[in-house]
Amino acid sequence: MKKLVALTGSGISAESGMQTFRFSNQSYWNNNNIADVATPAAWEQNRELVTKFYNERRAQLSLVQPNTAHKFLVELEEIYDICVITQNVDDLHERAGSNNVIHVHGELTKARNEETGDVVSIGYEPMNSEKPYRPHVVWFGESPLNYTDAAAVMRDADIVLVIGTSLYVSTATALLRNIRSVAGLYIIDPAEDPLTRRVELAPGVESYLCGELGRRKHVFIQKTAVDSVADLRVYLSYPI
Repeated sequence: MKKLVALTGSGISAESGMQTFRFSNQSYWNNNNIADVATPAAWEQNRELVTKFYNERRAQLSLVQPNTAHKFLVELEEIYDICVITQNVDDLHERAGSNNVIHVHGELTKARNEETGDVVSIGYEPMNSEKPYRPHVVWFGESPLNYTDAAAVMRDADIVLVIGTSLYVSTATALLRNIRSVAGLYIIDPAEDPLTRRVELAPGVESYLCGELGRRKHVFIQKTAVDSVADLRVYLSYPI
């Protein structure tokens, strides 16, 4: 059974109704400064505000459901050894039924003990700002979680799907550096092919995306995650 890795980002969850952090007039970033809600310094300075922010996101998560794209990745488990590596902090992949999910940016439905590092499930209930627990999410300036495991999975992949991520986030780009030259690569983006665009990113990131990775053979599907499912069924020889 071939190994397939799906690298997913906010775009796949946005189609379920989750508000995203970037490029949206409805984004939380429009109502909260990044520095005020998503950095270690913010947590130290105003635990109440940061806790409120993530409680609101957790409450929103409880109201949305997995969409067709989430469910399609579950269907693929019938013919592929599949692992989902997600930059999202929601649990929509798990709720759709995916059995192998690696979260590199943490999980909204969990909290982490600041003293011991122990992680506990809190579901969709609000947490309080009292020590010793903090949201189990990666803030700006922090290292990704489970990166070693995710990179190892990427290195073993026969097929890689990039869905719902613009690849502006360094974690995604770093993971893609592990793709084998023989692996099939599919990029799904409703705007433009991230491997051919020209944007102002860190020089090393831009040169890799638009250079080394961009020169390799890949399939680009200019559709949303949900709308791309029919195309992917054909490409991956999965019956409609």
